[in-house]
Amino acid sequence: MHQLRKPYLLFLGDVDLKSDAKTAFGLRDWCREDVMGEWSLPAATVSLDLPRFSPAEAAARGARSIVIGVAAVGGVLPANWLPELAAALDAGMDVVSGLHSRLGAFPVLVEAARRGGGRLLDVRHSDQVFAAGTGRKRSGRRVLTVGTDCALGKKYTALALARALAAQGVPATFRATGQTGIMIAGAGVAVDAVIADFIAGAAEALSPDNAPDHWDVIEGQGALFHPAYAGVTLGLVHGSQPDALVLCHDPSRTTIEGYPDCPIPDLQHAVDRYVEAARLTNRGVRCIGVSINSCSLADGAWRDYAHGLSARLGLPVVDPMRGGVGPLAQALLQP
Repeated sequence: MHQLRKPYLLFLGDVDLKSDAKTAFGLRDWCREDVMGEWSLPAATVSLDLPRFSPAEAAARGARSIVIGVAAVGGVLPANWLPELAAALDAGMDVVSGLHSRLGAFPVLVEAARRGGGRLLDVRHSDQVFAAGTGRKRSGRRVLTVGTDCALGKKYTALALARALAAQGVPATFRATGQTGIMIAGAGVAVDAVIADFIAGAAEALSPDNAPDHWDVIEGQGALFHPAYAGVTLGLVHGSQPDALVLCHDPSRTTIEGYPDCPIPDLQHAVDRYVEAARLTNRGVRCIGVSINSCSLADGAWRDYAHGLSARLGLPVVDPMRGGVGPLAQALLQP
């Protein structure tokens, strides 16, 4: 599993769209105390509104890693970013990337890492060998966020729930399963890069035995209803062995994003299918609520939607960014 060194300097390259810098914005919003500042090339038009430090300046102030906060086109590392990353390595910092390109494929970075002693960390990739899932009952408690589709709030819901539990004095740990989550948490496994036979085993390793009252809040990936990524989801469900599930949904979507022939399922159907799948490794699993990405709804429409859905499903309905996840934390702690 990846272990990252903090604090971070966030590198924005020459980005000109905020949506392409979602990793950097996620780090700023969810682990601000671990972020020293930002750095970018002159052509960049997006800023995080953080202090600007060059790699050398950031290293002198104690930064331990420079994080590539941009999803470059095709997941490929642009050549014009290499001098800034090499400068960070020369200053003794690690370079952290969630791109498809492997940092070790660039000789200039390999040589700079050798000179400065920093590490090249590809959080999307791992050299760790995972075992197959065992299904063995583990001590501690686990909650997994699941979804009706990809990219609709599973990570934000898990982060918010871990914070809400901690605020109540409940021992809780956010367990990251994607590259941005790993950067926020400082550790985790990018399960979409694990060989299919070992996804459940990777999830078991990510959430090992723990104290009886400790909650692992596990970031979900994909969706059971996704024609491309359902396999990742199912392996994560089985290996997480969740005691509780939170269903995440975006009401503005009628079909799987990018797959117009695949309709979003009815939410009660989605709850039933997730519970059914999770019962393979935990017969006592229950869905404790629904988390909604309500950014497409005005305030009144959101209130009406949440009230109606809660009444229909008999579950609390929240938006982490619009009122928080307090009702989910309360439901989680009920016997």
